Amino acid sequence: MRATRVRPTGIERTFGEDEMIVTKTDPRGVITYANDVFLRVSALSEAEAIGQPHSLIRHPDMPRAVFKLLWDVLAEREEIFAYVMNLATDGAHYWVLAHVTPSYDRTGRVIGYHSNRRRPTPGAVAAANDLYRHLHAVEARESHTPDAVKAGYRALQDVLAERGQNYDELVWSLTTGAGR
Repeated sequence: MRATRVRPTGIERTFGEDEMIVTKTDPRGVITYANDVFLRVSALSEAEAIGQPHSLIRHPDMPRAVFKLLWDVLAEREEIFAYVMNLATDGAHYWVLAHVTPSYDRTGRVIGYHSNRRRPTPGAVAAANDLYRHLHAVEARESHTPDAVKAGYRALQDVLAERGQNYDELVWSLTTGAGR
């Protein structure tokens, strides 16, 4: 898992507005498919990506609370849209508007997850980054990871309550420009 040791360079990478990053994972989040756009942007080869946990590209500045929310929503067999900053294996970072959905077998059992990611607008990235910096700072005050996740999640819920929105509504307000 090279990316966990990679230090962010501060260099931002992007991809075309007409491109989409696509990955599939098993139920534990291990990558089973990655398209060429994912491989290029994350600076991974297919052999380096397949079989690795999707957290391979987790940026250390991303609040853990957002991933808790993501996994909680997926556990309810629901889809989620989220702004995420990822870390490529060369230290560059890139922002995505992710749409993650459960994949089912014929009996209705979840067999994995499918994620499409589009390039977000600069305004949405700025607004998401402001929120995520706040959540990350809250999490950083805790010395144990479980406490950090709880604190960040509480802070996220407080922000949403203050705005009178749930997370989906927040994401869509940023996407349409109404939440900035």
